[in-house]
Amino acid sequence: MSAIGMVVLGLIVLMVVVYPMISPYSYARQTSDILAPSSAKHWLGTDDIGYDVMTRLCVGGRISLFVGVGVESIILVVGGLIGLVAGYRGGWVDTALMRVTDVMFAFPDVLLAILIMSVRGPSLGNLFIALSVTGWPALARLVRGQAMSLRGREFVEAARAIGLRDARILWRHIAPNLLSAVIVFCTIDIAGVIIAESTLSFLGIGVQAPMPSWGAMISSVRESDYWRLRPGLILYPAFCLSLTVLSLNFIGDALRDALDPRKL
Repeated sequence: MSAIGMVVLGLIVLMVVVYPMISPYSYARQTSDILAPSSAKHWLGTDDIGYDVMTRLCVGGRISLFVGVGVESIILVVGGLIGLVAGYRGGWVDTALMRVTDVMFAFPDVLLAILIMSVRGPSLGNLFIALSVTGWPALARLVRGQAMSLRGREFVEAARAIGLRDARILWRHIAPNLLSAVIVFCTIDIAGVIIAESTLSFLGIGVQAPMPSWGAMISSVRESDYWRLRPGLILYPAFCLSLTVLSLNFIGDALRDALDPRKL
């Protein structure tokens, strides 16, 4: 399943990167064809506005993957740093940082993201902020637990004994030993970020028109009755979203098994 997941994800990435470059249509420019069926001219047909579905599907996938990887990078930096400092330092530093983390856990992720987007307004930049704010606590808690288990190990005590500073111990000795757990978490969490982005776009407070998104494509068709004539207008983005999330989960499960220290 992991091999299938990597192949499928690779094909999706190739499709969303290459096709918009060779497509004769723009994702934001209407054509004269309305609700055209699949043909050599429009591979997946057109929607009720005249947009080429294949082009918008690929550009929407590019945006979803960009948001997923970008937000996860921010989560990695913020959550990883907070978890490392809290787990290594302990004491009042750990208590203060973890209480802030607990407060963040008290808010449902999607509701908090909706609140942030409603206050700041829908845009791609605010989408990054909303999903990053709601995503870092889980990684911080994971890294903190791993760092606490490592700070008393012999190699860390030896590093302290030879006079290394705390920052060097964190980056040269503790952080590399957290890499496997963090990689697995981030791989699976990217799928969650993509679903969250699609959810916000579906609700109309994420990616804004004319920029496409898989969630926004589903929402725009659902509000009309055209999906009864062309069910593919809903099925295509939903199918791509499902395949992407399933592929990332399969790859994450495989990495978790491969990097499990009990099996090495």
